[in-house]
Amino acid sequence: MEPKTVRRANGALAPARHVAPDSAANALIAGTVVLTLDGALPVEFIDAGDRVITRDSGMAIVRRVQRRRRHVACIGVRAGSLGNTRPDRDAVFPASQEMLVRDWRAGALFGASQALVPMGRLVDGEFVRDLGMLEVDTIELVFDTPHILYADGLEVASTAKVGQDA
Repeated sequence: MEPKTVRRANGALAPARHVAPDSAANALIAGTVVLTLDGALPVEFIDAGDRVITRDSGMAIVRRVQRRRRHVACIGVRAGSLGNTRPDRDAVFPASQEMLVRDWRAGALFGASQALVPMGRLVDGEFVRDLGMLEVDTIELVFDTPHILYADGLEVASTAKVGQDA
């Protein structure tokens, strides 16, 4: 996974249209590989104090990790279906997990150059599939402020802030 950032001429990140409700729960499923300063690690090996590579700030420190076993609606994404090596392998995400969409889909589906969208809104039935309700281990990485993380080659949102629970 290679982090790639697109910035405006003044160096600021272009704003994204937020398509998810404010109550969106952002948590990753055990086995999802996240880019950290220690390399690409499965999310279940990340703990509070670890440094994660982010699209918006370069690096952020994990303040809290919440682990839960629960039934959630899941989405399966076929390797390479959302761009060149995006994701870099077949991946499973909770349907509520927000993803930063920065390609033609953002304009065609959401009327913006980029959009923060729950994975469930991207289901096409072939490359992005609804897997139904699955019992999975979810791991929520909590930071001081929201960030965009690199997970299985996709840009996904973290939890909004330290005080929020999913």
